[in-house]
Amino acid sequence: MFGLEALDLARIQFAFTISFHILFPAITIGLASYLAVLEGLWLKTHDDTYRDLYHFWSKIFAVNFGMGVVSGLVMAYQFGTNWSRFSDFAGSVTGPLLTYEVLTAFFLEAGFLGVMLFGWNKVGRGLHFFATVMVAIGTLISTFWILASNSWMQTPQGFEIVNGQVIPTDWLAVIFNPSFPYRLMHMATAAFVATAFFVGASAAWHLLRGKDNPAIRKMLSMAMWMALIVAPIQAVIGDFHGLNTLKHQPAKIAAIEGHWENHGNEATPLILFGWPDMKEERTKFSVEIPYLGSLILTHSLDKQVPALKEFPPEDRPNSTIVFWSFRIMVGLGMLMIFTGLWSLWLRKRDKLYTSRPFLYLALWMGPSGLIAILAGWFTTEVGRQPWVVYGLMRTADASSNHSFMQMSITLILFVVVYFALFGAGLGYMMRLVRKGPKISEGEETPEGGPGKKRTPARPLSAADDSADADHDTRLHKEI
Repeated sequence: MFGLEALDLARIQFAFTISFHILFPAITIGLASYLAVLEGLWLKTHDDTYRDLYHFWSKIFAVNFGMGVVSGLVMAYQFGTNWSRFSDFAGSVTGPLLTYEVLTAFFLEAGFLGVMLFGWNKVGRGLHFFATVMVAIGTLISTFWILASNSWMQTPQGFEIVNGQVIPTDWLAVIFNPSFPYRLMHMATAAFVATAFFVGASAAWHLLRGKDNPAIRKMLSMAMWMALIVAPIQAVIGDFHGLNTLKHQPAKIAAIEGHWENHGNEATPLILFGWPDMKEERTKFSVEIPYLGSLILTHSLDKQVPALKEFPPEDRPNSTIVFWSFRIMVGLGMLMIFTGLWSLWLRKRDKLYTSRPFLYLALWMGPSGLIAILAGWFTTEVGRQPWVVYGLMRTADASSNHSFMQMSITLILFVVVYFALFGAGLGYMMRLVRKGPKISEGEETPEGGPGKKRTPARPLSAADDSADADHDTRLHKEI
């Protein structure tokens, strides 16, 4: 069907599930650190605005964390079900790395998550803040191990192959492989930026609807400071990451640039737009800027960038996909930098909270960080093809021996269940966002807990039923 084989469906299924999953850890990483900052500022300044924001965003964090855990479990199972040959080949590397993630990050988060979500007024302020910080650190440790595993698949080091299986010989080389530092910084920073624009969009939504209070203003202010500072830093990290990729995965860079061949000693132009055609081996309708490709990718005006025709056709990534996914990521990154600069200009003129054009931009930029993360992930993973472990194992040799019918049925089930389950979760989370933070009047006791209406027993319980209650109230009034 549509020229697809079982292998293609296995790849689509993995891409579908991980595209859902990657959104939740990204927001979890950013929100956990944001909550630690909010509580720290409240303890330092005694400004109740920070406390109100903490209670508000901790509910959203709880929902997001729960969905991230559920979607993450599916990812682990797929290595055994759909990619068993890969697990047999490289499981001695990826298995321990994922185990370290569970033993360090997940246990750390699980150990302090209950105190963070339900321990307000039940433990001391210092201990509660410590629990919040530990959860935030746990999310970053989780990022460390996951990126170590994925980066090893991109730039494998510290191993030998014995009887057709990878055997680690140097764990430091395995973990700190050549691409790992750049990919770790790039992903962690992307999570912070994505969360900043998510928070900023939430504040803009309320301000556009006339809900103006100190908590809403603080949300927008903190988000725009993050965008102003971190978005340009992300661009610099991306540049270093690109240089590293050029060194270790030149075919990926050639595909990203849609660059097919070099001519003599001419510098490589930058193709702004075009349509790479894999069959005709050229980029159609290209709009080029001379020399700029060499300047950006090699930091010189005379060095050439490797071209796709220098690699055998079977070793070339799909340039059509990565060419455009990369430009979506970069284009959104430029918009993020622009938004941060505009916010600074408005801040100096005391119009940050009243400029409706800017607030609309901030609102529409809400999902930009998550879209950029997805575009970057497609660029990285599709650009690695046709290898599942770069230079060692092809993707076609890594999949399980499933039939086309089996993969079709499971893919359809995944799509239906994911949209139903996580669609409901995302809908509920957005209802909490639309409700906005409550402005307290000195009380410090949050909803739930021993002796209250109910005793929370799981992370999702931290999100109270106020959104549902308000919805039911509106229905009764309409009736």
